[in-house]
Amino acid sequence: MELLPEGCIANAISFTTPRDACRLSSVSTIFKSAAESDAVWESFLPPDYSTLLSSSSSSSSLRSSSKKELYFSLCHNPIFIDEGKKSFSLDKQSGKKCYMISARDLLIIWSSTSAYWRWISIPEARFPEVAELIRVCWLEIRGKISTRSLSPGTLYTAYLVYKLTAGSYGFEYQPVSVSVGLVNGETQTQTVYLHEERGLRQGYHGLLNRSSSQASTPKENVCYFPKERKDEWLEIELGDFFNEEDEHGELEMSVLELKGHWKRGLVIQGIDIRPKLGK
Repeated sequence: MELLPEGCIANAISFTTPRDACRLSSVSTIFKSAAESDAVWESFLPPDYSTLLSSSSSSSSLRSSSKKELYFSLCHNPIFIDEGKKSFSLDKQSGKKCYMISARDLLIIWSSTSAYWRWISIPEARFPEVAELIRVCWLEIRGKISTRSLSPGTLYTAYLVYKLTAGSYGFEYQPVSVSVGLVNGETQTQTVYLHEERGLRQGYHGLLNRSSSQASTPKENVCYFPKERKDEWLEIELGDFFNEEDEHGELEMSVLELKGHWKRGLVIQGIDIRPKLGK
């Protein structure tokens, strides 16, 4: 293999994965040079990365002298796009696109009414503003993103990213219905609890079961519980979506509790959409 030109080795490595490229760089000097070349790492970047960078107000903060450095900068430092209403990053293992839709870019019913919601700035948030629930009996949150923005041929999972204030109530015993699916298409619906302590008292987090249908209805005693992220926010899984190679449509995610139960103290940062772990 070392008798091959460096360009041939680089071309072969470009058909592997970022993790493989890092491993192959330790094989020999010529492999290291090939594995760290711009040709290899540009192949791991999404085809429209230049457009995303040029449209971002925060891309100037990315310091990279090579495509490899740019790749890892985008993995660790999300950039703002769509006038700061979304953030974009890369999944470190696969190079697939990741997005977070900010609270300002979500449809939150009554969010413009100060008696029900208020917009605040907190230092630990990714975006300049987050939405804090004052008091409602009708919780309806929806977010959309074009499937063309996502990496094709990829299984994605959507998560609501949020916190609960010390004075929150209405979420300990009342589940909410969440869904993910194409607008006017198949929808996956499930029941979740937003209160972390509820899951801890029951001795587990995460998935118990799941249902999926065109007009699906949450099943009794089937639910998810939230988990804490590295950034100390909570996230709850809303569902999965496989983005086909030729998929053209809008992906919609929702969080609903419409039964008239009063609740308060929910702080919404946004909806995170990223490749499903291990997929």
